[in-house]
Amino acid sequence: MKIQTYKNHIRFYPPHHFVYYPILTAFIISSIYFTITEQEKLIWAFISVGFIFLFCLAFMLRQHYALTLQNRIVRLELRYRYFTLSGKRFEEFEYKLTDDQIFALRFAPDDELLPLVEYALKNSLTGSAIKKAIVHWKADYNRV
Repeated sequence: MKIQTYKNHIRFYPPHHFVYYPILTAFIISSIYFTITEQEKLIWAFISVGFIFLFCLAFMLRQHYALTLQNRIVRLELRYRYFTLSGKRFEEFEYKLTDDQIFALRFAPDDELLPLVEYALKNSLTGSAIKKAIVHWKADYNRV
């Protein structure tokens, strides 16, 4: 597996991103084309709306279920790591950090985590700025 860094940490699921979505997009485009060019515009309009609905629904559900669970796991992991390293509860100030900041902190190795949390709190760093501040990237190969 390729070494994970800031530049390549986004993952794709090929059947979904490179098969399902392109095929559904082709169906949407062709049904819109037929809506414009064919005599029976109403039926093609309904078909187009149906394909657009399927596209949106598939995207929302896929993202929602996977990310909701993963976000919860990332929070728990960060709480555990912070407590293990500092002996203090992360929950005491977790509310001061945005989701984006918390999710970015997961890439920090143990020796960089505590100073980076303090630095992020003091300077209100964005998630992207936190990721860029990490010297030794701790890869997350399991995120969907």
